[in-house]
Amino acid sequence: MAISLCLLYLLLFITCCLTISMSEMVLFPLTHSLSKTLFTTPHHLLKTTSARSAARFHHRNHRLKQVSLPLSSGSDYTLSFTLGSPSSQTISLYLDTGSDLVWLPCSPFECILCESKAPPLSSPLNLSSSATAVPCKSSACSAAHSSLPSSDLCAIARCPLDSIETSDCNSFPCPPFYYAYGDGSLIARLFKDSLTLPNSLSIQNFTFGCAHTTLAEPVGVAGFGFGRLSLPAQLSSVSPQLGNRFSYCLVSHSFDSDKVRRPSPLILGRYEEKEKQFGNENVEFVYTDMLSNPKHPYFYSVGLEGISVGKRNIPAPDNLKRVDRGGSGGMVVDSGTTFTMLPASLYDAVVNEFDHRVGRFYERASAVEETTGLSPCYFYDKVAKVPVISLHFAGNGSSVVLHRRNYFYEFLDGDDGVRKKRNVGCLMLMNGGDEEELSGGPGATLGNYQQQGFEVVYDLEKRKIGFARRQCSSLWDSLKN
Repeated sequence: MAISLCLLYLLLFITCCLTISMSEMVLFPLTHSLSKTLFTTPHHLLKTTSARSAARFHHRNHRLKQVSLPLSSGSDYTLSFTLGSPSSQTISLYLDTGSDLVWLPCSPFECILCESKAPPLSSPLNLSSSATAVPCKSSACSAAHSSLPSSDLCAIARCPLDSIETSDCNSFPCPPFYYAYGDGSLIARLFKDSLTLPNSLSIQNFTFGCAHTTLAEPVGVAGFGFGRLSLPAQLSSVSPQLGNRFSYCLVSHSFDSDKVRRPSPLILGRYEEKEKQFGNENVEFVYTDMLSNPKHPYFYSVGLEGISVGKRNIPAPDNLKRVDRGGSGGMVVDSGTTFTMLPASLYDAVVNEFDHRVGRFYERASAVEETTGLSPCYFYDKVAKVPVISLHFAGNGSSVVLHRRNYFYEFLDGDDGVRKKRNVGCLMLMNGGDEEELSGGPGATLGNYQQQGFEVVYDLEKRKIGFARRQCSSLWDSLKN
């Protein structure tokens, strides 16, 4: 009988291991949360989006001089999964590669100063019967409290001294923690519960923050940055082949939901040799090394060598090529910032070269620049001819040629019935400010709009980021079938 039980347990163990090992890939559908239907005019849409990109970038750098903060919570792309057992609830969160915590609103929930924010994507979570509080002595508790020693946290949780000395504080929960973004904050408690991925793979004891009160953060966040509490890190502890590598391919949308007939694929796992096996595309990835940031370890930073406008290569300032000991410099590859932010010197050089090539043929749309927050903008009749823009990352041949639609947004001006209708196009790169203002934080951010139409791979094991042009909607169909 004992032998039979041992064989049964062994069989169950092997089955479990096989289930995980066979799950070489998990596919999430990413949904874009912005649409023209949310705004009265294209000018309003662009002004709101450019202002939010600037705020996410600037608030982070100004406040980072006092305390290390992640990026503002992502607010463009969302993913969903189920949490809890036996009664589960579907949760929708923002994808954010600029932070390292998974948190969600819990019932009862209050969001302060959220009147102008997007409505919640799902109902606040009612903790299931299987949810348990994370103990004060755990490493997860220390991670949520900025690496504060577990003995201090257990003391805050009122664990008796003799229990602290004997490491017997399992019944005392991790104290509430404060988590701040560039433009919002929250107080939450850590819990563990089962999380189920789209392929039905379940992560037992998944750690997340349960927030009852937030400031300007009505929607939860799935942090994908470096850090032991991020979703990839926790997945890696169960299935390294899934957690050590992820990628996404953002479908080009031009802020028009009618153009998006497929979701953007978020892919967990999938190794390099399998990347070219989907569809009939000729896929060629270029890779650049991630830069370590001692002050902001959750960022995915890379070195930017320069930007080409047409055939002219404009070198990047030195602070974009590396990250110093104080955490200054480099370019963050970010899923939550919409438009790319550049330091003033590089931005001005790119704009001057772009205007030199385009401004000779088209009328400058100064009034449109004022109402959209983007510059330069031009009126044109049929099809505007604009130079190709390429990004040159550190590494041999690590250059990415952007699609025209990645950096030149075209729309109809005067569609309000007041002004004459005219075609207009705007360069979608933004001025991030002087290098001195950016001290203590990233020197630039690669926004998600410039990443559309590319599969962007984050290889956490090899510490590389790769880019390849893809038909993202076709990639979704290939992976789904």
